[in-house]
Amino acid sequence: MCCFFTALFLLGPRAAIVIWWLLQPVRWNAAFDTFIVPFLGFIFLPWTTLIFVAVEPGGVEGFDIFWLGLGVVIDVVQWLGGAWGNRGQIQSSYYERFPR
Repeated sequence: MCCFFTALFLLGPRAAIVIWWLLQPVRWNAAFDTFIVPFLGFIFLPWTTLIFVAVEPGGVEGFDIFWLGLGVVIDVVQWLGGAWGNRGQIQSSYYERFPR
């Protein structure tokens, strides 16, 4: 089972969220009271959402805060990495619209 979850994480956090939610919906219901919070986590902060579901059933305390912080950092780095990778396309389209 551990290799299955590792393969899901390698496919991406959103695939892992969908499969884990299908396999253990009770755990997800215990972690979140509403549907909107995990849905927004699926869209904007998928690593943080996965880590929260992993650590929340025992209560978030102690070293769990480190894991949640790590999830936030990974999500922010992914957002910034996409912007950094596309910086040439954004800049060239700007200068095409507004020449000097």
